[in-house]
Amino acid sequence: MNRTTKLVGASLATLLLAACNSSSSPTQLDPNPPSPPPPPPPVGEFELRVHHASADAPAVNITVNGGNFLENVDYQVSSGLAVVDEGTYEVGVDAILADGSTATVIGPLSLDLEADTRYDVFALGRVDDETLEPFIVANPIADIGSGNARLQVLHGVPVDLTVDVYLTAFDADLSAEQPAATLSYQDYTGQVEVAAGDYQIRITVAGDADAVVFDSGEVTFPAGADLFVTATPSVGANSANRPIALLVADGEGSAVLHSVDAGADARVVHAVADAPAVDVLVNDDAVLTEVPFLAFSDYLNVPAGEYNIKVNAAGTDVTVIDADLELANAAQYTVLAVGELGGDGISPAVLVDVNRRITTEAIVRIVHASPAAGPVDIYVTATDDISEAEPAFGGVDFDASDLQATGNVALLPGEYYVTVTLAGTKDAAIGPILLNLLGGGIYTAVAVDATAGGLPPQLILLDDFVVEE
Repeated sequence: MNRTTKLVGASLATLLLAACNSSSSPTQLDPNPPSPPPPPPPVGEFELRVHHASADAPAVNITVNGGNFLENVDYQVSSGLAVVDEGTYEVGVDAILADGSTATVIGPLSLDLEADTRYDVFALGRVDDETLEPFIVANPIADIGSGNARLQVLHGVPVDLTVDVYLTAFDADLSAEQPAATLSYQDYTGQVEVAAGDYQIRITVAGDADAVVFDSGEVTFPAGADLFVTATPSVGANSANRPIALLVADGEGSAVLHSVDAGADARVVHAVADAPAVDVLVNDDAVLTEVPFLAFSDYLNVPAGEYNIKVNAAGTDVTVIDADLELANAAQYTVLAVGELGGDGISPAVLVDVNRRITTEAIVRIVHASPAAGPVDIYVTATDDISEAEPAFGGVDFDASDLQATGNVALLPGEYYVTVTLAGTKDAAIGPILLNLLGGGIYTAVAVDATAGGLPPQLILLDDFVVEE
């Protein structure tokens, strides 16, 4: 007997002895033992994606069963596709307010989410008229045919406007084409497969192929692309004439496609105290004349591209600014003439404007364009007493080549005092000014020199500023 046999034999003997010494009765073998219970069925999975399509709502958190599933989802953003076990879920949307707190604006909704299904959940409507609501599109999960791309389109612009959607070869004559879909608000197409390649998307008022409200230009759909395209309200340049921007979700993230002919919006501010009234020339054509210090223009819409901007002393050929500016499609800009005619000269300063109005907050931006003031501290407080306050923005200096601004600062609607002091002091150079800031408001203030030059500085108020004495 080898060692292995001895070990097996010893183990078997031990088991037999233990059975003989047991106080229980010997167990009889059941000739028909019960079948073991079947294993539980595998848990199915579904796909979930969230789209923020409410133009006046702040960034949001998406909650599932009381916890944050997605955080800080902003307007015209879609999440990637998340794979989740099937079952019943409580889904909600929490708005992120200007003070960092949150408020539930949708749900929680009890949703029975089934396996092998893709759920696209949209926040549609508006906060200001209380039409914000969830909207869900469900599709079976399915493969895409070889060499094809797949699209689905939703009309998510909350207006009473029925549109025709055309998907054509680039520059095709729409009068000879049939719309791919006709959609009213919250209508959507099925999932449609097209051969991969180059296309043009145009959206028109229903029944009028000449009334184009969106034009994608030439776009490419690669093989295997799986796209959900949502028409959302445009908040960029020329939104009155090009009111739609497309939110395109590809399963991993999203991008915003603006109408290729939206153009750029630009306005001009005369912020040089010791300069005379000026004329503004674009590509040598006068577009503004006799603009005095402290004055500013409305937004002017121009095609996107590179422009030569000249600022001349009014009525003369004396040029004080000559600069080339690149203006991007759908972007908005404030162009300021800054500096000192009697100092280092005048130069253009260009700020990119973000003008989406958010009902739950007021947007404030303060620009330092006062050469005489030097570094300043900016206070935003509930009372006019800043003796114990810390500056909201400290040590903001004048720099003509890189104009300093606070950026868009979100505040809860209400009354605030704005005070500007020389840096490191509590001595007010501007203010305290009582401001009544409304939800959905945009407020821009430009600090400039006194009208005769030097100190004390003063403010050019733009946009929705409301000053109460």
